Amino acid sequence: MNAPYPAAACLCGHLARAGLAAAQADLSLALALRVFSREGLRRVTDAIRARRLRAPTASVSHLLRHAAEYHATIGPVIRFLQGRDGTLASRIAGRQLLPEGPRFASLDAAGAAAPDALAARDDVAKYLAGLYLDDLADAIHDGLDPWFGFARYADHLVSAQPAFDPLARAVADDASLIGGMIDALTEETLARHRPRVVAITAPFPGTVYGAFRIARRIRRVCPDVTLALGGGYVNTELRELDDPRVFDFFDYVCLDDGEEPLERIARGGGLVRTFTRRAGRVVYVAGAGSSRCVAPGCPDYGGVDFGDYPAVVESPNPMHRIWSDGAWIKLPLTHGCYWHRCRFCDLALGVIGRYAQPRAAAVVDTLERLCEATGRSGFHFTDEALPPALLGRIADEILRRGLAVSWWGNIRYEPAFTPELAARLAAAGCVAVTGGLECAEARLLALMDKGITIEGAARACGACAAAGILTHAYLMYGFPTQTARETVDALDYVRQLFAAGVLQSAYWHRFALTAHSPLAADAARYGLTVSQTRPPAGQRFARNEIAFDEPGAPDHAALGAGLRRAVYNYMLGIGFDTPVTEWFDIRVPSPKLRRRLVRDAVARAI
Repeated sequence: MNAPYPAAACLCGHLARAGLAAAQADLSLALALRVFSREGLRRVTDAIRARRLRAPTASVSHLLRHAAEYHATIGPVIRFLQGRDGTLASRIAGRQLLPEGPRFASLDAAGAAAPDALAARDDVAKYLAGLYLDDLADAIHDGLDPWFGFARYADHLVSAQPAFDPLARAVADDASLIGGMIDALTEETLARHRPRVVAITAPFPGTVYGAFRIARRIRRVCPDVTLALGGGYVNTELRELDDPRVFDFFDYVCLDDGEEPLERIARGGGLVRTFTRRAGRVVYVAGAGSSRCVAPGCPDYGGVDFGDYPAVVESPNPMHRIWSDGAWIKLPLTHGCYWHRCRFCDLALGVIGRYAQPRAAAVVDTLERLCEATGRSGFHFTDEALPPALLGRIADEILRRGLAVSWWGNIRYEPAFTPELAARLAAAGCVAVTGGLECAEARLLALMDKGITIEGAARACGACAAAGILTHAYLMYGFPTQTARETVDALDYVRQLFAAGVLQSAYWHRFALTAHSPLAADAARYGLTVSQTRPPAGQRFARNEIAFDEPGAPDHAALGAGLRRAVYNYMLGIGFDTPVTEWFDIRVPSPKLRRRLVRDAVARAI
C-alpha cells in the first residue's frame, strides 16, 4: 500500500506524449482506505457478528471484544502512517493507544528487539501500527472473507487456473462486502472522470478479481464505455485465451507492452497485440505494430497524491522495510533483461526477452522531471535487472548535475559490481539492491545458466555492503535435480553471507515450472514428467504454471520450512552459530561448503 504501481503512470505518460488526455486512479489504494476506515470497520464488525461464528479465531474474538477501540483508532492510525499526523508516534510507540491483538505476541519473541533495532520512535510506532493492521486483516480473513489479504485478494481463483468459471462465479456474487465496496468506488471514479475508455491493469493474480469486478460495474452503469484489460498477469497467463465470456466484461485484452495497443484502442485505429470477440468467438489481432524495442519513457504521476499511501515498517530488518516504508516513485529504466538466459525465466515473453536501454542523460532528465512534478526524490527502479555499466553512467550523470536522490532496484550479483562501482552508486544515491541468488549452489547455478558464481556473488554483495548499500537475495529451492545436500549447502552459504554482514535480507520461494520458460520446453532433460489438463477449445482462460512430477526428489516442502525458519532468524541478526541442520524437522546431510568461503571471497574483493 505504500506506493502506486507504475503501470498506470507509464501508460498515462505515453498517452500524453501521443496527444491523448488520460487520468489515472488507484482503486487498490482506495479500497484499502475504505476498508481501514471507521465506517469500513463498522461494516466489517457488523458483518462478522451477523455470521454468528461458532468457533471464532483469536483474531476475530479480539476484534469483536475491542470493536469500539478499533473504530476509534483506525482513522488516526492511517493518518499517522500517511505522514499526516506525526504527533501520534509517542502514544503508539508507548503502547498507550492501540488495542493489541494476537500479532503483538511476536513482540515477546523476535520483536522484543524491535525498539533497539529500529532506534527511532517513529519507526517503532510504524512497526506497532503494522501489527495492529495485521490483526485487523487476520480478523477479516478469518471471520468474514477468506480471500482477503493486504498483498492480494482472491488470487486462488486465477493462479494456475485454466478455466474462467471460478472467477466468473465469484465476480457475480452480490453478497460480497469487499465486492460491494469495489462497486461503490468504481461508480465514484466514473463520476469523477467521466471516461470514454477505461484501461485496467492486472499485474498479479491478486488483482484480477478486482479488475473484473470493476469492469462488471462499469458495464452495468456506463455500458457505452470501452473497456480494456492488460498488465503482467495478462501477459503471462492469458496468451492462449479463447473463452468468449471474458468479453462480457472487457472489449479488449492487450498483451505485452500496453502503450501501443491502448493508443490504438483510444484512437479507434487498427488493433495490435490484442484479443477481442467477433461473432461470438475470441480472435487475436497481432496487427502491424512497431517492431522496434524501445526503452520506457517518462511516467506521468499527475493526479497521484503520494501522501495518501500509508508507510508501514513490517520488520525491524532495515532492508526488508524498504518495500513497505516510504512512497517510492516506481519506474522501469530498461525494457526486458540484458541477460535473458536463465532457464527458469519466461524468456519467450517479449517483455523479458527483448532488450533496450536508454541513455544515462535521458534517465537523469526523467528523474529531474519527476522530482519537480511530485516533490519527491526517492525512486524504485522496477527493472528485471539493472545493467552495471548503465548504472555507472547514470551515477556519474547524477553526480555531475548535483542531483540529490535516493534509489534502489534489482541487479545481478556479478563481478562487474566492484567496490569502485558500488562506491559511485552509493555516492549517487543508491541505498539498496536486490538480486537473485536462486538455488545459491554452484552446480545448480550453472545448470540454470544464471551466469553468476557463489564466489562472485559474495564479492558483489561485499562490495555493496562496504559502500553502505543494503542487499537482499531472492532464493529458490526445489529446482529440478536439486538434492537435499545441495539445499543444505545453499542455506550454509546464505548463513555465511548474513554472518559476514554482506546480506541483510532474503526470501525463499519454491521453484515453479512456467509455460514460457526454456525449461518447460525441455522438461524431460531435467527429469520432469509434465502433467497438464486443459479445458476444451472455447473454454480456455489462463495458462502459465505447469504441474510436474520429479521421481526421486527430496521432500522439498519439508526442506522449505527449514529454509524459511533459518532466514527469518538471520534477518533478525540471530542464529548464525546454530548448525544449519537444526533448522529442519527432517534428517538432512551435513553441509560440505568451506566454512570461510564467503569471508575469503569478500576479502579478495575489498
